[in-house]
Amino acid sequence: MRILLKTIGLFLLLTTSCSEFLVVEPDRQVSITEQFSSREGIFQAVNGMYYSMEGILSDRMYLYGDLLGGNLTFTPSPNDLVIEVPPGIDISRIYEFQDVADNSDMEIIYDDCYGIINEANLIIQYASDNALLTEAEADQVVAEALACRAFMHYIVAIHYAQNYSFTPAASHPGIVYNTRTIVAGVDFPSRLNMAETYSLMKEDFESALSLFSDQQALDYGPSYSYFNRMTTAAVYAKAALQMNDWESAYRLADSVILNAGISLMDGDSYINEWDKPEDPVSEVILELSAPRTSDDGQVSSSIGYSFFNYVDPTNYNEFVASGDLLALYDTNDIRRDMFLEIMLPVSVDGVVGNQEFYFTRKFQDAPGLPLSRMSEMYLIRAEAAARIEGANLGAARSDLNVIRERAGLDPVDGSADLLEEIFLERRRELAFEGFLFFDIARYQKDVERDLGCIATTCNLSYPSDYFVLPIPESSTSLNENMEQNEGY
Repeated sequence: MRILLKTIGLFLLLTTSCSEFLVVEPDRQVSITEQFSSREGIFQAVNGMYYSMEGILSDRMYLYGDLLGGNLTFTPSPNDLVIEVPPGIDISRIYEFQDVADNSDMEIIYDDCYGIINEANLIIQYASDNALLTEAEADQVVAEALACRAFMHYIVAIHYAQNYSFTPAASHPGIVYNTRTIVAGVDFPSRLNMAETYSLMKEDFESALSLFSDQQALDYGPSYSYFNRMTTAAVYAKAALQMNDWESAYRLADSVILNAGISLMDGDSYINEWDKPEDPVSEVILELSAPRTSDDGQVSSSIGYSFFNYVDPTNYNEFVASGDLLALYDTNDIRRDMFLEIMLPVSVDGVVGNQEFYFTRKFQDAPGLPLSRMSEMYLIRAEAAARIEGANLGAARSDLNVIRERAGLDPVDGSADLLEEIFLERRRELAFEGFLFFDIARYQKDVERDLGCIATTCNLSYPSDYFVLPIPESSTSLNENMEQNEGY
């Protein structure tokens, strides 16, 4: 059963039920009270929360970290064979670090993130102490909604607030953190500072972890597609790392590695793992399943279909690996084989010639949306160990070398710049998974885009106002308490 829940005034937009997981159906309207007046309605709302989350995270938001960081470049248009920023995807301004508040490329992303937060808040409000649910069911539903609320606030924060260490004690503007349903035109919340933002995020994550049972709220679909103790600990570790909470990041990543019952992919099967159509790699921790149609159960959209697939010389998507990324893989690195090397015709000043393009194997066919996997946990634990006061550099090197040696690389020793090696390994291992720009901000590095960059402005020095997006004018104009980001 797949139900789409979106708050619009006092109504929810819902899809009709179906027996398939993540199925898209026509819309109908019901009131909030009607929606939550039955067990079925409550679980439909939970399903809708996940549907909405998959929809927004698999949109151009998933491109953002790799595009701005420099891992991605573009294929030639099949029509005129010219390499250009894809005109059908609203990314041209963010690619140039020139987004604008009054017509932001990401405005709908911002609005939809807070829409999902509102969905989670409604579920928390109506499921808590609900006589239609057992105590265990209510706790589980609330826990999943709390985890979603925390994670979506994290997503907003990394796009719309400067990195945690931008100012001493993270005193710079964070984001609005909604812990209850917000009514447009009635509520006018203000942005918290970044320290306050992360404090509430931590509180939501910790509350969720304390409430989870061993039974997922929805009785269909794979467990890796929902928030539970392990998947929540994994995304909490991700958030803690980005917020410079090294102790929590280490603790959480360590817990997932030791207790999730998930092993790293081995080197011999690494490439084949990514080549499985629709099935996740064996080390996935959290992956949101791709939506399916109701008539035949086929995947209706996916991250691969949208951005990364190669089918044939006239049917391919727009995004491929940049030369900057490719140059990071040594000749003996097995991940050099993670690319489909395709010759395509390109027109330059009216002259057509062939060029080689490198499509990632990670998202061919119709996979789900991976948000966390075990390799990331090892790299989080490595970085956190290296940064904690009184750092355990030996433990950090050990975790880093697990990933390096699997890839066929020599281990690093005590002479290496350990944090820099971890940064580079994250770029190689997690390419196309949306991390790079946020890693650059956390490390307080400059953006350096060279091979394959076609922007007018390819580089960006840290610090800069343009490491964050503008708050959409639709939000600042309706809310007098909303503070715009510097530079916009």
